[in-house]
Amino acid sequence: MPSPQTGRPDGARATAQRFERDTPTLLSYAVLGCFTFWLYAFGPAVTLLRDELGFSYSVLGLYEVFWSGGAALAGAVFACAARRLPREVLLWGSALATAIGAALFSLSSGVPATLLGAGAFGAAGTMLLAVIQAILSDRHGSRRDQALTEANVGAGASAVLAPLILGALAATALTWRAAFALPAVALLVLYLVFRRRPLPPRVDDHAAGPAGRLPLACWLLVLLTAISSAIEFCLVYFGPQMLIDDGWTAAAAGTAMSSNLAGILVGRLIGAGLTRRPGRSIALLTASLILALASVMLFWLVDQPAVALVALFLTGVGIANLYPLALALALEAADGQEDQANARSHLVLGVLVAAFPFLLGGLADHYGLTTGFALEPALIGLCFLLLWAGVRARRNAVPAAPPTGTRSRSGHP
Repeated sequence: MPSPQTGRPDGARATAQRFERDTPTLLSYAVLGCFTFWLYAFGPAVTLLRDELGFSYSVLGLYEVFWSGGAALAGAVFACAARRLPREVLLWGSALATAIGAALFSLSSGVPATLLGAGAFGAAGTMLLAVIQAILSDRHGSRRDQALTEANVGAGASAVLAPLILGALAATALTWRAAFALPAVALLVLYLVFRRRPLPPRVDDHAAGPAGRLPLACWLLVLLTAISSAIEFCLVYFGPQMLIDDGWTAAAAGTAMSSNLAGILVGRLIGAGLTRRPGRSIALLTASLILALASVMLFWLVDQPAVALVALFLTGVGIANLYPLALALALEAADGQEDQANARSHLVLGVLVAAFPFLLGGLADHYGLTTGFALEPALIGLCFLLLWAGVRARRNAVPAAPPTGTRSRSGHP
């Protein structure tokens, strides 16, 4: 609960307090659901846009590059913006800018304008995502792992619903573009209802100044957060192609990926339940990485259709909570510089989400897709190392408690 004097979460009592889903928390969950609907509709929309405009696969890849570039830009400026603007201005301003970017992408005609829309959507949407995460971190302190995991349940639902709704509307006179209007309408309703509700004040303590360095443990966990996302993006891009190379039709391969999306939703529901008790993040993250590694290996090495579907589902369960749990650990390790850590995570994420799928594609071009896909288990192995190193660095950085019976500088035991 906020302290009476400051209105800020009491970090010393965070683990003992009851987790409360108050208005700012539920608002953050709802806004995140709107953003992730756009995000998971973006990939299928680019495919439909290619059918309309007839551009090459290389140009198709540029849409992800522009989106990731916008995300990296947002990560570069978020910490500065968060120091100067209230959370309310950041939240609703980013929501408006995201709606404008999504409209520019979906309503424009021609490659240049839609590419510009993709970049604007990536920048504004990532800023919106960062401020949502900041609000949840401000409000819940050391219980942010539960808040972030629960928030991503809505993202998992969007992962399943957005492509289905987009595909259904694409077969009507409204076309797939109508799907991009739905989150904008929902955000407008949320704004009209909640615009006067106060949000938690910033807890980010810039005692070290704007140029204060993040601890080593935080940087390691920021890398873990970004690579966790890159693992999911690599599977989204190259999982269907792996199935096609095994003899599946393109339509069947695309449909099979819904098994992975269903696994993500189930995994986030499980994660939301397990994080209701504090102190489970590291164990849950470790178990998630083990499951992700085993299921990715199964998908990679076995080409039986039934096995592939099961492996995709289990991979979704495994990767579902990697991002929210890794981000929660990174923010916890920021030592009072949560906004800066949040910003850096999105900057690094924007770069790596573009770089690793590009690297996997390059390996596939030179050595074949089956060989190139070895990057996926390699990235999961790297996540194990980053988690171990980050936790170790964090523990080494925390001062040891004074021996029993000694007194603190204040003279109190």
